[in-house]
Amino acid sequence: MNELIIPVDAKAGTPLYQQICEYFKQEIQEGRLTAGMRLPSSRALAASLSVSRSTVDLSYGQLVSEGYIESIPCKGYYVCQIEGIYFPVQEKERKAEPEKRDFQGKERYRYDFAMNGIAPDSFPHNTWKKLSKQVLSHTGEELFNLGNPYGEISLRKAIAEYLYQARGVHCTPEQILVGAGNDYLLMLLCTILGKNKKVAMENPTYESAWYDFRHMGYTMCTVGQDDQGILVEDLEKTKAEVVYVMPSHQFPMGTVMPLKRRMELLCWASSSGSYIVEDDYDSEFRYRGKPIPALQGFDQADCVIYMGTFSKSIAPSIRISYMVLPKRLMERYQKAGHPFSVTVSKVDQKIVELFLKDGHYERHLNRMRSLYKSKHDRILKWLKEDMGRVCTYSGENAGIHLLIHFRNGLSEQEAVKRAKEVGIRVYGLSEFMVNGQVPPEEATILLGYATLDEKDLQQALQCLEEIWT
Repeated sequence: MNELIIPVDAKAGTPLYQQICEYFKQEIQEGRLTAGMRLPSSRALAASLSVSRSTVDLSYGQLVSEGYIESIPCKGYYVCQIEGIYFPVQEKERKAEPEKRDFQGKERYRYDFAMNGIAPDSFPHNTWKKLSKQVLSHTGEELFNLGNPYGEISLRKAIAEYLYQARGVHCTPEQILVGAGNDYLLMLLCTILGKNKKVAMENPTYESAWYDFRHMGYTMCTVGQDDQGILVEDLEKTKAEVVYVMPSHQFPMGTVMPLKRRMELLCWASSSGSYIVEDDYDSEFRYRGKPIPALQGFDQADCVIYMGTFSKSIAPSIRISYMVLPKRLMERYQKAGHPFSVTVSKVDQKIVELFLKDGHYERHLNRMRSLYKSKHDRILKWLKEDMGRVCTYSGENAGIHLLIHFRNGLSEQEAVKRAKEVGIRVYGLSEFMVNGQVPPEEATILLGYATLDEKDLQQALQCLEEIWT
């Protein structure tokens, strides 16, 4: 055998020697190259494939070491006898999998109107590097010792000041707990509240929180909502001891709860002795009207548990969230003794503290608001001018996603399917329904726009217009 037609691609991410090696292994495994068959010399194969001889030598050496072929002095390379050897999975299929899916097992698309993530190239790299260097250069050995289990007090002071100025939250630094993400903080909250609680949530809602409570053994129930938020009359009927709401921007419906409904909710909590978990979901981004202060700022009964995060405004990977506990709950946690260790490193806490105190966070937010508003306005223009005859929209007053409601008979399933066929990921409202409930008959699609740049956003919208109209 002097020549073999082996498909090699110099532009592929896989090295040439590995491509040659994989070809021979597959041919031998599938019986097309049988035991005792002589392979081309390394010189002849290199000339045939227009690659260097060292590349072929490297491939043959790998095959010899794995037992697929053997080298006989003065004769050449021959296929080994491999009958009876077990090959668990065809490597070609396994290697193709990561190209189709990301690390979470989700399929990859040309354009993804994702609900999570930040704008490309928006992370404040230079500032973060500067602050990181400052923290590591000017802090003593205490930086590497075990820190305050509630979070470093200097960071909690900075968070308390920011929350008062930006969100109207009234709290002391001692009421704040710092943790790596809202999931951790919700699980911590469940240990503070105790067992056998009944939690009410709107439907559709933030699924991650729903399952956090479920995993902690809580009884879950759903409550209806309208264009002003959760229906307090329905909530009263549930006899729930805790309600989880997102009054500044409900996910996924995009509802902003008006002041009157907030007061009704606070009255319910005060009269029933229940707690309100206020997730201040992406409250930093508002495009119309004056921002309404956080629900916690109106609380006179010490019943609101306020939760916030830097994941939406800085980056998901920062993993720094915070929870403001009512004073009575914090006292209960402290009296129990042996608090859980904080799950955020002291280095990261110090960087975020300086980011807040030195004004970097405010400047960063202003830049992000401008960036997201540009995308927000671009989608609204598209909806009004190009899609107005087939759909309406909602949830446009805040946040980084909005909802499209079809009125041309297009079903949610069909809308998602058509988008997928052209490489676009959109999200149906049914994906966020919990407890086996189904969305209204009117097809609703969610479009998140944070992670798409302006060019990709424009191209994706043009594609959607073609397939949805």
